[in-house]
Amino acid sequence: MSNLTPQYLTLNGVPSNDRPKEIDTFFRRDPQGTWLPNRGNHLAQIEQVCVQLHDALAEAIFGSNTAYWGFLRVAPELLSTAGMNSECAISKEQFSKLLPQLPSQFPINKALYLYDCRKLVSSIQECSKEVIQLQGEFYQALNLEELFFPAVAEEDGLRWVTSPVVTKIFALLGFIYIRLHSLLDYSTKLVIEVEHLKTNFEKYPRLSSKNSLYSDRKRISFNGEKGTLFEKCTDLTEVEAVRNHLIHDGLLDDMPKAYRDIFNGKCVEKYILFPDRGDEGRFDAFSNRNLFYGREDKINLRLPVLVSNFQLRLVQTLQPLLAKLGGGSK
Repeated sequence: MSNLTPQYLTLNGVPSNDRPKEIDTFFRRDPQGTWLPNRGNHLAQIEQVCVQLHDALAEAIFGSNTAYWGFLRVAPELLSTAGMNSECAISKEQFSKLLPQLPSQFPINKALYLYDCRKLVSSIQECSKEVIQLQGEFYQALNLEELFFPAVAEEDGLRWVTSPVVTKIFALLGFIYIRLHSLLDYSTKLVIEVEHLKTNFEKYPRLSSKNSLYSDRKRISFNGEKGTLFEKCTDLTEVEAVRNHLIHDGLLDDMPKAYRDIFNGKCVEKYILFPDRGDEGRFDAFSNRNLFYGREDKINLRLPVLVSNFQLRLVQTLQPLLAKLGGGSK
């Protein structure tokens, strides 16, 4: 990292070379270049439970880890990569012709189903990484990039700015919500699959969760359970409302803008305003209009808490699946 780059990013958009107080949330760059929060990042916990789920699925579907590892020693790689991975450069037609040519003693359908299930877990892992990366890039842009170019002398006071950088900041913010909602869909699929795990492999089984979305969570046994992604709460309703608005209705501001507070010739705060929401997390609406800013909600001040709480709910959602799979293993 360049010596000219401040070491710390703050929630109020003003970077610093002095370490903020530990009671404050701030971001510091890791050796791989990602800006990570000093607190509330539960990515390692998500990764740990996902690794356990990969193993638990293999044991449940194959009957034992011994049986799975025995198969793995002789299994052709295409069973785990064809139709899923860019490293397997074969077409659908080639794949369909190759499968019948494999030795008849291979549990082909069982293996195909296992890797389909594991893909659901991998999607959760990778999407969780995306959210953390996007969050870091959001604060990097807010803290370090010139919101208006070329830079000009500014009188003291509060003013708004729109620019390509501001457009990028809003795009990053929107994509965070979209990927959080993706995790709601992926988690719903995985839970439905584990709770309806296939056991008949005479033919290649269709996933129980195929085409399922978060709206199908009523099929889940612990739907509504406190602390999970299936509990009705303000944070999750906000994720749904923002995602649906962005996908179907439009932007979060008809002219996306960032605010800069100038004092004694220096910028002391930058922030993004977020539309007003009711107690349940949905946008306040009046007829056709639902982008009101009366509460002056600065999303940059609370985004890390939203993401952190979501991560904890994801862990709480995935952990019961290990017990479910363990109870069904041989």
